[in-house]
Amino acid sequence: MAALAAVCEATAWQPECTQDALDAGATDSFLASLPRGQTLQKPRPGALSSVSEEPSSQGWGKVVAQYVHDQWACLAFLLEKHRAPASDAARNPGSTLRSALDALGVLPAQQASPVLRCMKTLVPQLLAPAEPLCIEAFDAAWKIVSSLSNTQLIFWSNLKAFVQFVFDAKVLTIAAKIKGQAFLKIKEIMYQMIEMSAVKTGVFNTLISYCCQSWMVPASSASRVGSLANAKNYSELVLEACIFGTVFRRDQRLIQDVQTFVENLGHDCAANVVIENTKREDHYVRICAVKFLCLLDDSDPSHKLFMEDLAIKLLDKDESVAKSRTRYYVNSQQHRVKNRIWQILLVLFPRFDQNFLNRIIDKIFQAGFINNQASVKYYIEWIIILILHKFPQFLPKFWDCFSDGEENLKTSICTFLSVLSHLDIITQNVPEKGPVLARALGLALRCCVHHHFGVRLHARLALKRTWSLCRAARAEGIDALMPVVESSLSHADGAGNAKRNWRRIQDHFFFAVFHPLEDYCLGTIFYILPRLSGLVEDEWIATDKFARFTDIPSDTAFQWYLSRSQLRELDPGAWAQQDAGSNPGEADKQSACSDVQRKVIPWKDTVPALDLEPALWGRDTALARPDGGLIVVASLIDKAANLGGLCRTCEVFGASALVLANPQCVNDRQFQYLSVSAEQWLPLVEVKPAQLADYLQQRKAEGYTIIGVEQTARSVALTQYRFPEKSLLLLGNEREGIPAALIPQLDVCVEIPQRGVTRSLNVHVSGALLVWEYTRQRLCGPPGREGPAPQTGHWCH
Repeated sequence: MAALAAVCEATAWQPECTQDALDAGATDSFLASLPRGQTLQKPRPGALSSVSEEPSSQGWGKVVAQYVHDQWACLAFLLEKHRAPASDAARNPGSTLRSALDALGVLPAQQASPVLRCMKTLVPQLLAPAEPLCIEAFDAAWKIVSSLSNTQLIFWSNLKAFVQFVFDAKVLTIAAKIKGQAFLKIKEIMYQMIEMSAVKTGVFNTLISYCCQSWMVPASSASRVGSLANAKNYSELVLEACIFGTVFRRDQRLIQDVQTFVENLGHDCAANVVIENTKREDHYVRICAVKFLCLLDDSDPSHKLFMEDLAIKLLDKDESVAKSRTRYYVNSQQHRVKNRIWQILLVLFPRFDQNFLNRIIDKIFQAGFINNQASVKYYIEWIIILILHKFPQFLPKFWDCFSDGEENLKTSICTFLSVLSHLDIITQNVPEKGPVLARALGLALRCCVHHHFGVRLHARLALKRTWSLCRAARAEGIDALMPVVESSLSHADGAGNAKRNWRRIQDHFFFAVFHPLEDYCLGTIFYILPRLSGLVEDEWIATDKFARFTDIPSDTAFQWYLSRSQLRELDPGAWAQQDAGSNPGEADKQSACSDVQRKVIPWKDTVPALDLEPALWGRDTALARPDGGLIVVASLIDKAANLGGLCRTCEVFGASALVLANPQCVNDRQFQYLSVSAEQWLPLVEVKPAQLADYLQQRKAEGYTIIGVEQTARSVALTQYRFPEKSLLLLGNEREGIPAALIPQLDVCVEIPQRGVTRSLNVHVSGALLVWEYTRQRLCGPPGREGPAPQTGHWCH
């Protein structure tokens, strides 16, 4: 049985080794005769040749589980390859599915894969007549797969089998047609998988990749319409894929970065050979969705309806996010979701016709009235420019945006003035440019006297560009406006901040280099614009990732790569677009918006070109830190919170080791709350307080200088002490400090100068100050003698 099961499974994984060499009739007859659901009798002790061969209860359980697994592997082969109608399994699918559920209750989770393959064949036959039984199968299978989420070696293969079972095209079609409980159960499981992806990267990737591949049917295929009907019935899946991406906590991000780093090593790393590499980065979920959308044909009515339905849902999602009470700040989850929504709308834009835009144009303009982050504003402005260029019929609606109430305009007028600055693109398809230029000139002049500095700045830029177009076109009546226009523009060439900000906005990439038509490509949408608008690196998707993701073929008709090197080579500028209303300050204060947090990824860091000690070359490889450097001894500290904070400080500044009285304290919740996983990357040494004297003597013999953080009669001020390279820092107890018995073993005591009334600092804070001073001296201080520094010693800034 085991040998036959091995052959059946080999043909499942390698279809080229099919049953051509087998006698199909004999194979079917043998496999169909296999008993299912019968009790496998344990051999009697007397039947064994020796006592040593008698299996234990635990051993017999493994034998039974393997036998049941082999039975279902053979049955899966029978159902998938031969589908013999004469077999009992094919004649009674309901009974076979019930047996499969019983098998899932017996088999260990790691051996459930062949049962899931059988269910994939059986459920489409039973979904209409026996829906409750199929729902039970869905639940049992999901319970099995979700229980394996922490077992890397077998989780991914079982997840793949589960997705192929529940999200099979036939199952999705029948469930959507019935619109019963099975339809709702599939969507429930879909959202549970998306939720799991927030903590286990790669789950959603498996789901969306399989679904998109099953929905991609060649135009000549008769099932093409049905496949896209599936996509429409489950369009929430594509919608969630378009905006998917989790903002991880710092400790989670570190784990994800390590996983990505290992996967990018390819077959050079043994782990990637053992575990199937399925491109589990969050980016690949969106890449899969984008490539799927690019392959849709807008000349096909079903494809066109699907894209239009998705666009409406994206706009509704944007509106709901805008109305949410969740904090909306730079690089927040809300900001990222809105950013992704408008990226997808830009990708879909070429497929929109005028009739559909008539339905959504008000929503697009309404999005311009909302106070958005800079990157979102650029996307909204870009799509409005493209709409007005392709369909000048919408210009009257655009002019109406400037006539909205003052309450709306005070937080949105800069968006529409930025669009107006690209009037040369907008008017390319306008036969009579004179009236359009005149209207634009009047609006820009009106905004030049706005009470807010930022609005006046954007208005003068729009006025300057519109005036250039008027003079080039020799529009009628412009001579009369020349004094007014030149007077308005002359105010921009003032002095101080006004002149500097006028120069900044003219040099800003969106106005100086960016071309809405020539730069329309995936590279600009997903990489260039996020980078230039100050989004964190997590949101930059390089075009080579689209090429590397081969599960979905690339559309040769779509412009994937960057068209111009000028925009690609720009660096983010100091000017960030910002609406009026949020802060009445001048534009100098706005420039701070272009700066964002940058989290350090250890292997992406480069060491400064300094003659540093080897111990300060960064986090060499995981825990393999070089000998020497700083050792921090915290065996006298009791409180878990202080130890957790100290662990984090030591890891950040590259200490060689942290000495603890009990390493089990790392499991304390207060410790973990402060350490944020630092204990995983820092060597921990156990030394009990009673063993400290011997430990200090041992380290002193190895050349370490023993430094106590304590106020004594001979203590040296921290500002006057130069740390030796091999320093051991001994921290005292929260209440008692360093015991008197250990003071004689110290080479020096260092105290922190104070100016306040309070007698001492928290031990974690004290330790952090000394750890930083040690690091600062290694990075900034010139080589010099050890011990107390001269009185003229200074801080390195």
